[in-house]
Amino acid sequence: MRRVAVRVDPPYDVTIGAAALDELPTLLGRYRRVVAVTQPRIHELFGTALDGISWIETMGDGESAKSLSTIESLCRAFATGGLLRGDAVVAVGGGVVGDTAGFAASVYHRGIDVVQVPTTLLAQVDSAIGGKTAVNLPEGKNLVGAFHQPVAVISDTATLATLPDAEYRCGLGEVAKYALMPEGTALIDLLRLDLDRVLERDAGVLADLVAVCTEIKAAVVAADPQERAGVRVALNFGHTFAHALETSSSRTNDVQRLAHGEAVAIGLIFDVRLAHALERVGIDAVDRVHGVVAGLGLPVAVPGDVGREELLAVMRRDKKAAGGLTFVLPGPDGLTVVDDPPAHALDIAFGSVGVS
Repeated sequence: MRRVAVRVDPPYDVTIGAAALDELPTLLGRYRRVVAVTQPRIHELFGTALDGISWIETMGDGESAKSLSTIESLCRAFATGGLLRGDAVVAVGGGVVGDTAGFAASVYHRGIDVVQVPTTLLAQVDSAIGGKTAVNLPEGKNLVGAFHQPVAVISDTATLATLPDAEYRCGLGEVAKYALMPEGTALIDLLRLDLDRVLERDAGVLADLVAVCTEIKAAVVAADPQERAGVRVALNFGHTFAHALETSSSRTNDVQRLAHGEAVAIGLIFDVRLAHALERVGIDAVDRVHGVVAGLGLPVAVPGDVGREELLAVMRRDKKAAGGLTFVLPGPDGLTVVDDPPAHALDIAFGSVGVS
C-alpha cells in the first residue's frame, strides 16, 4: 500500500494499492450518514465494497451525465435521504462520477465532505486528486464547477483490471501528460523500462504508475490549490485543444467520438507542434512527445473531419482564456501560458493533427 499526502489546508492522503478499498469502512466510520454516488455498472462490480453505506445513488454514463440537471437530482436525493452538513458523499467511479458527485457535495449545504474512490486509470492518476469539480454546458466542458478538496482518495488499482481496453487507453492519455511535464523524469524511466507491463496492466507496475503520477499532481496542487499562482496551470498541457475536440466530436457524425484521454493525447501533439512553430522548443521535443504518445498506443491525429473554426470557437470559451486563445505550452521556462499565437503557428499545429 502506498500513501501520498496532498499538502493543502487541510491535508489529505491518497491511498494506493490493490486492496485500498478495504480501508473505506474505517475511513467512513466517523460519519453519521454516508451516500455513495456511482453508476449501475460500477455498482455491479464493486457494490460489496460499499457495505455499511447509508444508501446509494446512481447516475448516468458519459459526459452528457455531467450536467446541471444531474446536480439537481443528486442534491434533491441528498435532501430526501436526510443528509446533513456533517455527513459525507463517496464518489465511486471514473472522472464523470468524481467530477459530478464532487460538485454536488461542494454546493449541498454549502459544502459537505467528499471521499473520492476512483475506479478508472484516468481518475486515479488525475481527476480524483486536487479538488477540481465541475459539470458541462452545451457550450463547453467543465464550465460550471468549484474547487472542493476531498477528505481522502482511495485508489484501488485492482479495479483497473475491469476496464474495457478503450477506457484504460483513455487513462494513458493523462499518463502521457505527466510523463512529458518537467517533473515527469521518473515516469519516463518507468515507461521506458516497463512499457509492456503497463500496456498489459501488470498488477505490480500499476501501483507504481499510479503512485508516481499522484506524486506529481499532489506537488503541483499543493503549490497552487486553486490555480491562482500560475503553477497548477501546467496540468492543462494539451487540454485546450483536447476540450475543444471533445466538445466538437460530440456534435458531429464526421469525427469519431473521442474519450478525454484520447483527446488529450492529440492535444499534446498539437501543443508541442505549436510550441515548435513559435520557436519555444526544438524538433527533439516534438519527437519526444510523439514517441511517448504513439508508444502508449494513443492517437496522434484527429480521426475524422472536424471544422477548424468550430474548434477555435470552443477554445475561445475555455476556462483559461483571457478573451482570445490561451494555451499551456512547453518552452525554455517549462510549461507556461501563451495567449493568442499568430496564425502561421496555428496553421502548423492544426495541420500536424490532421485539421485543415
